[in-house]
Amino acid sequence: MIAPGQLSSTRAYTGRVISLDVDEVRFPDGSVGSLEMIRHPGASAVVPLLDADADDPMVLLIRQYRYAANGYLYEIPAGRLDAGESPLQCAHRELAEETGYRAERVEQLFTMFTTPGFTDEKIHLFLASGLTAGDSHREADEFMELVPTKLSRALSMIEQGEIQDAKTALALMYAAEFRLS
Repeated sequence: MIAPGQLSSTRAYTGRVISLDVDEVRFPDGSVGSLEMIRHPGASAVVPLLDADADDPMVLLIRQYRYAANGYLYEIPAGRLDAGESPLQCAHRELAEETGYRAERVEQLFTMFTTPGFTDEKIHLFLASGLTAGDSHREADEFMELVPTKLSRALSMIEQGEIQDAKTALALMYAAEFRLS
């Protein structure tokens, strides 16, 4: 039996954030087909805790305008990896750029595929503590406000559908269940 995998790839589009490839793929049953794949450099996201040792720590959420969502979403700080940048370096950078805070400790939680049906994007999730306030340096297309929120309230916001961003919901639930319990 021949192993599944890529047979060929043609770049259809290259943009600032993503690229689009059309791949010829051999599937596990031996058949062959074309798949459109969004290529993404990956990203890091951070659950920043102001008072990590508290029973109900304060998490720094961001309320950010997202064109694709046709409005504002509650999120944790996140952004794509720059060329040659490690996920940990990206986590520190994005935390500082979007919130103005610097972290004394940053611990990796886990890495996830965002939507593996059509993209290779991975997001590396981190937990940050020992925060010190500073100045933020947001990009020109980032419209956001900082929303410090008790973790218990953030979890309630997930349950009530107020937090709809998948990386944020998963990172908050993971941190609450496996790191802070």
